Amino acid sequence: MCGNNMSVPLLSEAVTVPGTEKETAVVIFLHGLGDTGHGWADAMTSIRLPYIKYICPHAPRIPVTLNMKMNMPSWFDLIGLSPESPEDEAGIKKAAENIKAIIDHEVKNGIPSSRIILGGFSQGGALSLYTALTSQQQLAAVVGLSCWLPLHKTFPQAASGSGNKGTPILQCHGEMDPMIPVQFGAMTAEKLKTIVSPQNVTFRTYPGLMHSSCPQVRLFCYTHRSLNLTCFAMVPPL
Repeated sequence: MCGNNMSVPLLSEAVTVPGTEKETAVVIFLHGLGDTGHGWADAMTSIRLPYIKYICPHAPRIPVTLNMKMNMPSWFDLIGLSPESPEDEAGIKKAAENIKAIIDHEVKNGIPSSRIILGGFSQGGALSLYTALTSQQQLAAVVGLSCWLPLHKTFPQAASGSGNKGTPILQCHGEMDPMIPVQFGAMTAEKLKTIVSPQNVTFRTYPGLMHSSCPQVRLFCYTHRSLNLTCFAMVPPL
């Protein structure tokens, strides 16, 4: 496919797992605070489908208030992890625009937005939810692992122009998560049901799971099922 990745800042250094056949779908997955896209890309490589391209961008390194202003990979600044903590509104919105630029780039290169899944873990999952709910591009599905909805008080107004009010959203959360308690995940799911079609929000909890990703196979089984349920053909078109 054509297109200049250098024109999209996060794409120029993102880890990309290409399809082994003609690419007709894309999964964009965002890592958590202090991480990079490499680990998620490795997981995708082992279970990828041949017609899907997986994109795992890296967050920029910025000072994070929550961690004593230490410089680390972070999609936006974090001040606290409770629903009432102050939030980095400007940083969240800028990060969302950067992810939307990746989506737009893939659409310009021939992948319909309805064949793109956006997902993430922890802070990356939070950004995925916010990006999808404020994007005009209709996605295939959204996956948020152990996360929350940033700037939740601005919704549903902030989603007035969203193309994803009918898009399936999957949330997975560990019941023993000490960083982002499962109650916050449940509150997020209830909030999402006031923004999008309630029947499209699925919230799954995992007994004994702490602040770690749901097993990657679970995520990608859902991912691939969602792609196919939204009129994806298992055999890509010629």
